[in-house]
Amino acid sequence: MNDIRAWTEPFAVATVIRTWKSSPRAPGAAMAVNSAGEVVGSVSGGCVEGDLYLRCQEALATGTPAVVRYGVSDDEAFEIGLTCGGVLEVFIHRIDPNLHPIEKLAAAVDVREPAAVATVVVGPNVGSQVLIVGGECYGSTGHAPLDEAVVADALGLLEQGANSLLHLGFEGERRKEDVSVFVESFATPPRMLIFGAIDFAAALTELGSFLGYHVTVCDARPIFTTAARFPAADNVVVEWPHRYLNQVQVDRRTAICVLTHDPKFDVPVLEEALKTHAGYIGVMGSRRTHADRDKRLRERGITEAQRDRLSSPIGLDLGTCTPEETAISICAEIIAQRTGATGRPLSELTTSIHRPKPSRSNPISGLAQHQP
Repeated sequence: MNDIRAWTEPFAVATVIRTWKSSPRAPGAAMAVNSAGEVVGSVSGGCVEGDLYLRCQEALATGTPAVVRYGVSDDEAFEIGLTCGGVLEVFIHRIDPNLHPIEKLAAAVDVREPAAVATVVVGPNVGSQVLIVGGECYGSTGHAPLDEAVVADALGLLEQGANSLLHLGFEGERRKEDVSVFVESFATPPRMLIFGAIDFAAALTELGSFLGYHVTVCDARPIFTTAARFPAADNVVVEWPHRYLNQVQVDRRTAICVLTHDPKFDVPVLEEALKTHAGYIGVMGSRRTHADRDKRLRERGITEAQRDRLSSPIGLDLGTCTPEETAISICAEIIAQRTGATGRPLSELTTSIHRPKPSRSNPISGLAQHQP
C-alpha cells in the first residue's frame, strides 16, 4: 500500500478474482503497474507476470478493463509460464488516484480499521467500485438496488476477512449471474498471543510477525517482560496471562501459544483459552508435563473434548533444538491446522500441492469513487 500511495499518476491493477485446481495464488493477489513501468506485487509468483505486465500497460493506455484467464490447457500456457496445472482469472483495470480516495483506504489500513472494496468485473459499469470503511460507503455500481446487495455481502465477507467473487442480478438478486462483483477485504490482522517471556517467545514473536500476525507477548514478571527483549512484538504486556486473556478479543483466526512451563501460569490461562473460539491453542512442555497439566485441567472441570483442542506438546516433529527452529515448528503446526493439511512431506503425498484455501487480504487494490 505504501508503494502505490506515492503514485500520483494513473496506474493499472491486475487482481486475481477466481482460481481453479493448483493455482499458485489465492483470489485477491494483485499486481500494479504505473506509467513509468514500475511494478508492485505479484499474482502468480512469476508464472504470468510478463504477460500481465503488457496487458496492464495496455489497460493504462486505453482505460479499457478486461478479464483474462490463464491455464495449463491454454495454447500459450508453456510460453507464458503457468505450468503448475492451475487456472487463474484476473481482472485488469486502470485507476486514477486523483479520482479515487486512495488515502481513505490507506488510512484505514494504517490504523487497522476494517475496509472492503467491491469492483464490478462483469456486467454494466465494469470497473465501478464501492469502498466500505468506517461505516461509510463511497462510490457506486451505478444502480442503487445492486449497491445495497453488494454492501450487505461485502460486510459479511469483511467479518470473515475473506475475498470473494459475487454473482448477482441487475437488481441485486441472489442466484442470478447478470453481474459479477469482486470483493476484497482489508481485515485486521489475526492475533498471536504468546504467554511466557522466554527466549523461545522471542523467536516466535519474530516469525509470527513475519507471517502477518498482530503479536502480543504477555507475562506476569516485569523483569523479563520488556519491549527491549521483544522488539518484533506489537504489544508487550505485564499481567497474569489468564487475566489478560479474559480482557482481549479472541476469534477463530487467533493463535494462542502458552510457553510458560509453570502450572500456576499454564492452567489458569488454558482454562480461559479453552472457553474461546481460538483456532489454535498450543502449550509447550514435555509429555510428563502435559500429563500433569491434563490432570489439573480435568480436576478443574475441563472436559475431554475441550482438552483435545490443545496442541501439546506444541509444534510439529521437526527435530528442533534452537528457539528459532522451535518457532518454525510451532508456526508450521499453526498453518497446518488452519489449512487442514497433513504436515507430511509433499513428496509422500499424491494430492494437489496447492489446496483450496480462504482468500486473504492483499496490499494492492483499486478504490471507490466518491459519491457525487
